[in-house]
Amino acid sequence: MRVLVLKDFGHMAVEERPDPVPGPSDVLIEIVATGICGSDVHGFSGENGRRIPGQVMGHETVGRVRALGSATTALEIGQPVTVNPVVIPESARSEYVGREQHCPDKYVIGVRADRSAAFAELLVAPVSNVVPIPAATPILLGALIEPLAVAVHAITRVDPQPGERVLVVGGGPIGQSVALALSLMTGEEAVVAEIDPSRRALIERLGARTLDPQAPTFAEEVRRQLGGEADVVIDAVGVEATLRTAFAVSRLGARICLVGMGAPVVPLDAFRISVEERTLVGSFTYSDDDFRRAASMIGDAPARAGVLISELVPLADGPVAFERAAAGAGAPGKTLVQFGEPETRSTTPPLTACRL
Repeated sequence: MRVLVLKDFGHMAVEERPDPVPGPSDVLIEIVATGICGSDVHGFSGENGRRIPGQVMGHETVGRVRALGSATTALEIGQPVTVNPVVIPESARSEYVGREQHCPDKYVIGVRADRSAAFAELLVAPVSNVVPIPAATPILLGALIEPLAVAVHAITRVDPQPGERVLVVGGGPIGQSVALALSLMTGEEAVVAEIDPSRRALIERLGARTLDPQAPTFAEEVRRQLGGEADVVIDAVGVEATLRTAFAVSRLGARICLVGMGAPVVPLDAFRISVEERTLVGSFTYSDDDFRRAASMIGDAPARAGVLISELVPLADGPVAFERAAAGAGAPGKTLVQFGEPETRSTTPPLTACRL
């Protein structure tokens, strides 16, 4: 099989590797497309310390069942599926049901270096982590389920109530997914603060409203757009500046979710939490329920979900796509690396006809 491998930090290459063989409780998946996540880009650059040279990364993926292990009967050959990359031992499932991401013995496909992941023509995954996508859903949308699950979990962590004012800080792929998920889960359109005008334009195509946090009247605009200070803020960036923004435009007693992982350490104004009684919660990956909820949601608004895909590149162009993303010149939305034929690229994929 062909794979996109991290040869060294700052250098990706296409290589041939042996085809993987599924174990009894595994599924062999023929990959259709895999999204480039911000964590993959940080792994490519060596910034996050969670990827190593020689590794095949990738965890935002969609494909079709190619083969089943001898003890696996729940799926059909050719069935379109995605993969929940958070894998826990079967023996731990009953203890961690509904909070699988808390299992200390978990690993994440695409992060664990000794397991070939989804930037490959073939992927082996445990059957318990293979999730069918709705049959009528354009298959490329399946690669958006993982980031949508991140958004579903973040929203669940702060649980916006009807009538509460919600602000999303950061309009990259996670902020975009939060905007879409918020609409699908609550019926409310998001307000998103984003610096980049191309990302603001994409978010507006989702039906959300946008603000430029660098504008001198930003705080006033937040209050005008929301009708007051935010009750809930979801920080999809996770750096000092965005947390300061979250504190500055939210009311006393507000709930703030930190889902972005832009910096490993950030200084905090403790009084903005303690004296002003804000709640700051973290959000990392998702539960199995969150992931399956995202999989069922993805087909509810295919035209809007398709807006999240900005670029579809063939495997041969994968190294260049990583270089562009690391240089800050990537697409405003999600870039998908496509495997198999046809090897095409499009800024507006024909999602209603992409049964690849």
